[in-house]
Amino acid sequence: MGAVPAEAGASPLAARIAAGVALVAVLAGTVALARLWSGQHSAIQNPPPSQAHFATLSPGTPLPTGAQCAALTRRVSTPENKGINKPFNQVTGHPVGNLFPAADNPSGSQELVPRIDGQFTGTTGQILRWAACKWGIDEDLVAAQAAVESWWRQTNLGDWGTDPRRCPPGHDLGVDGNKGHCPESYGILQNRYPLEQSTWPGIARSTAMNADVAYAIWRACFEGYERWLNDVERVGQYAPGDAWGCIGRWFAGRWHTAAAEQYIVKVKEYLSRKVWLNAGFQEP
Repeated sequence: MGAVPAEAGASPLAARIAAGVALVAVLAGTVALARLWSGQHSAIQNPPPSQAHFATLSPGTPLPTGAQCAALTRRVSTPENKGINKPFNQVTGHPVGNLFPAADNPSGSQELVPRIDGQFTGTTGQILRWAACKWGIDEDLVAAQAAVESWWRQTNLGDWGTDPRRCPPGHDLGVDGNKGHCPESYGILQNRYPLEQSTWPGIARSTAMNADVAYAIWRACFEGYERWLNDVERVGQYAPGDAWGCIGRWFAGRWHTAAAEQYIVKVKEYLSRKVWLNAGFQEP
């Protein structure tokens, strides 16, 4: 980028001022390019646009920070529609250790895991929007999936099993009211404790932590980091950029299998009807 010349006939002082302004512009451009380059190599350097709707960001797109998304989310008033969640909505999460299998691309652990912290409080709708912003997934898709998983209730318990080794601390067999069983899945997105032990107890105690972990895993899939999906039963070849494939993987643990497709259809149905806006969904 060349220097901007002074206007013809300008005084020497004016020329020096113009040259100074040009130098500042060049330096600013250099800094901007440096920041852009840094953003291309970091998952946390891209501030999101000021927008009313958070959309899906393509693989490789730098992601906004949780703090940036918190500021943007709170600009939109979102009344509480799930009063049962209020105590869980005011609890933040914690960092996690190993989360992704060794068969994954190491980038998942290096780039995504350090971002997980559940550091947000707000209404249930705000928390889901915050997670959507932070992990670059369409907020309506998040809302629909959370409705399928729990009807947006952080208190939801599921996948009851009989193996005591798969019960989290404090939830031994029978403790939660189902004799001889313990719940393996918890919260608004039904995070699975046996597969996510380092996220405990946050996924049960904090709505934000539950959503944070769920969509970190979705982003790992969407980025193409879950290479193990090509080593197990699947339909087609796992590859990055398939948002719906990664939604189905959350339920089935497999790539576009019949079970995954059935789940995708259910989420799409809820999405098309936007059930979270219906009167029957409101439980303030």
